[in-house]
Amino acid sequence: MSDAAGLVQFMNALGEISRGMNEPSIPPVWYRELLNARDPPRVTCTHREYEQIPDTKGTIIPLDDMDHRSFFFGPTEVAAIRALLPPHQQQHRPSNFEILTACLWRCRTIALQPDTEEEVRIICVVNARAKFNPPLPNGYYGNAIALPVAVTTAGKLIENPLEYALELVRKAKADVTEEYMHSIADLLVTHGRLHFTVVRSYLVSDVTRAGFGDVDYGWGKAVYGGPAKAGVGAIPGVCSFYIPFKNDKGEEGLVMPVCLPTQAMERFVKELDHVLNNNNNINQTIKGGKKSGFIISSML
Repeated sequence: MSDAAGLVQFMNALGEISRGMNEPSIPPVWYRELLNARDPPRVTCTHREYEQIPDTKGTIIPLDDMDHRSFFFGPTEVAAIRALLPPHQQQHRPSNFEILTACLWRCRTIALQPDTEEEVRIICVVNARAKFNPPLPNGYYGNAIALPVAVTTAGKLIENPLEYALELVRKAKADVTEEYMHSIADLLVTHGRLHFTVVRSYLVSDVTRAGFGDVDYGWGKAVYGGPAKAGVGAIPGVCSFYIPFKNDKGEEGLVMPVCLPTQAMERFVKELDHVLNNNNNINQTIKGGKKSGFIISSML
């Protein structure tokens, strides 16, 4: 029914009313027809995020074999990952989201140990409200996200350096246009309400700027606002969220809950620790050569 932007808008409206306002400062609008399918519908873009792939090798893991942990990424950790990129890519100033997503997708794939010829996918949740001309109106509560996907084989993702994954992530995000959104609506009308592909997929959503922490019901701003766990329910281990967080040292960054099978989680932690602490270029980038302490807790 709603995306993160719409949900936060609704929560802020309740907060304003609870603090004494007669009506919210941003009036809600409906306008769901703005995202209706065209008549006749015409699918003009490729939407591999909705490919229906059979799980022939048991890659969907039962919930009773899952380990939940959360990981903190502050300036030290992001700089360590950025240091892995060649100079020409650093000049293009990829976002923290793009760098982290490329790194975590690669680490996660290494941890899960798929066959090298198997296809693996990264799905990025993209807020498409500003992709329309004119943009969707302020006050729109509905769901206006896209799920662009990058696809490669496990072997290529693991064997190539980080910049390979980064370029795939950046291209997937760039695919989202107004035409892409209309094409999705047409696809869902002609093929039914498809679920995004789960098999060998990893979905990431950045809610660092959604504003959950700014919601105030009269007791002050939230200490924490965002999802509680990663990848639980019908799709265990598939989803992670980037959530704004301040660690116990007062450093601003983001926290990312991760859900993986127990043995895969051990390999994931080892691989990520290697990336953050054992790269030869880290000391050139991080002031003082400080080591990372990225694991903040297990989520029980």
